[in-house]
Amino acid sequence: MKVEDVAFYSEGERVAGLWRTPDEAAGPFPAIVHGPGWMGLRDAKLYVRYHEALTQAGFGVLVIDYRGFGDSGGDPERMSVEGQVADLVNAVTYLTTREDVRREAIGAFGSGGTGGGNAILLAAADLRVRAVVSQLPVADGQDWLHRMRSEHEWVDFLKALEEDRRDRVLRGEGRLVNPREEIMIPTPERRTTTVKSDVDARIPTKVSLRLADEILRYRPIDAAAGLATPLLVIGIEDDAVTPTDHAVHLYEAAAGPKELVMQRNTTHYAAYDQYWESVTPRIVQWFTTYVRSGDLLVRTRLPEGERTDWLGPA
Repeated sequence: MKVEDVAFYSEGERVAGLWRTPDEAAGPFPAIVHGPGWMGLRDAKLYVRYHEALTQAGFGVLVIDYRGFGDSGGDPERMSVEGQVADLVNAVTYLTTREDVRREAIGAFGSGGTGGGNAILLAAADLRVRAVVSQLPVADGQDWLHRMRSEHEWVDFLKALEEDRRDRVLRGEGRLVNPREEIMIPTPERRTTTVKSDVDARIPTKVSLRLADEILRYRPIDAAAGLATPLLVIGIEDDAVTPTDHAVHLYEAAAGPKELVMQRNTTHYAAYDQYWESVTPRIVQWFTTYVRSGDLLVRTRLPEGERTDWLGPA
């Protein structure tokens, strides 16, 4: 697998990416945009094996640092999940400028919390995306944050958000908080896992509390409703980090070709190692079916209506 450092601009800020392509091939390649998971970074070792499998199958993969993260520009304290989706749309546009990319054959892959949700939001916002894989996604940000807390903690959290809104209006600034401890509440497994230890120390530790307001508005489930872009959803039974029913609801809401893979007898972080050998071929096959083999325009009649704008297998 060849790796190239690349960069483009999103809303005026420089976004750093890694462009991974097959060895001994010149392209043009069908391409996959990969948005990292919750506070993830482009060079996380966790992602490499997925990218190796995709490049071995003939795909190019672009994985980015969102604005404010890693080697990208932007203020880490002004982290924005809404801005992350804009970064992904601009990543698709960047791919269309490359001579080694097949512009009609671009897919989206997102893994872990908002990573999985962002891939669905990207597909809903950008018809250039021909297929989506959403792994361990969040479907409803408010429900996600609520489930991390007992009811009295949730009530106190909402009061803190309201107080911060008033401060931002009256003083022009609000509180800075640790996003992993004061917005998302880590599970015991998250505190002990080493699956992301190679990048954990480089994640922003202070962000504006207004980020929580964006997560309360975060609704990939609305984007999935009626989504005709082919969608593969990967979940975990009894997931304590990204609720299992979020994956199920996203799958059920989609109107186009879709598949749900549910991993059993595992946990959110253990599944990456436990099931990657069985799940990864399904990811590759999904993209091969709906992105790589894109030389024919296929019209498929579904119960919800007729889909006319995705490229099917040749």
